[in-house]
Amino acid sequence: MSDVETQNEELVKNFFETLSSGDLETLRGMFREDACWTAMSKEIPGAGPHPGRDHIIDEFLAPVRGLFIEGDPKVSIHKLTAKDNVVYAETRALGTFQTGTVYDNLYCWAFEIIDGQIDQVREYMDSHYIMNVVS
Repeated sequence: MSDVETQNEELVKNFFETLSSGDLETLRGMFREDACWTAMSKEIPGAGPHPGRDHIIDEFLAPVRGLFIEGDPKVSIHKLTAKDNVVYAETRALGTFQTGTVYDNLYCWAFEIIDGQIDQVREYMDSHYIMNVVS
């Protein structure tokens, strides 16, 4: 593995640790200004592209985190691999909604990294499960 691939993996590990902590301001600094986060589903709330670092943090992630009790959900990494400027991750998100409902979902991610910052995020998840626990 190249030094850049190792650095990119470390960035993604730090991303998930920071996301799990709820520190959205630190997370903001991990994204390029024109980054895009795409939830790769078609029929769930928040599906599709979320362009721009500030939109990602303020209009996408903050409302999603607000659905959960403070400090949730926590994301654990099961597999992580880097190839060139892309890092792939398999994760599990576990937390409790404000309503008391438990959330436990599996994800796969593709992160494109440019100059040490996240440029693109593609997030794949069990959307059927999400619709059942959010409904």
